[in-house]
Amino acid sequence: MRLVIQRVSRASVSIDGKLYSEIGRGLMVLVGVAEGDTEDDVRWLAAKTAAMRIFPDENGVMNRSVIDAGGQILAISQFTLNASTRKGNRPSYIHAAGHELAIPLYELFCTLASEAIGQPVATGVFGADMQVELINDGPVTIVIDSKLRE
Repeated sequence: MRLVIQRVSRASVSIDGKLYSEIGRGLMVLVGVAEGDTEDDVRWLAAKTAAMRIFPDENGVMNRSVIDAGGQILAISQFTLNASTRKGNRPSYIHAAGHELAIPLYELFCTLASEAIGQPVATGVFGADMQVELINDGPVTIVIDSKLRE
């Protein structure tokens, strides 16, 4: 499972030109589920996301988590994070999980992240054509892959 985490001043998702969800200061997280991912991957990533110290403390040092900063999370499903670009110029998504695995793991990530930060996680709609807007704060962008944790 792969995440792209961006510290944001604000972020939103629109579908068919209508605002679907939005957050203020916090994290916008793109969630890519791959074949072979498990609930263990989700648990590890949700905990890591909530505890990651990428918000500034009183000295301007990145030493506070989204929890410490009282921030929010917007989680968007993003199967293209699992693109293989090894051959040719057209990405292959053969390693991206199908709906039967990806939807429950994405929903579990949202549930666990919500529990960790003590407030609802804003979401997009799985499989929808979404327009995502964000103001990357810093910019701070972190990529985490649950298969590279050891």
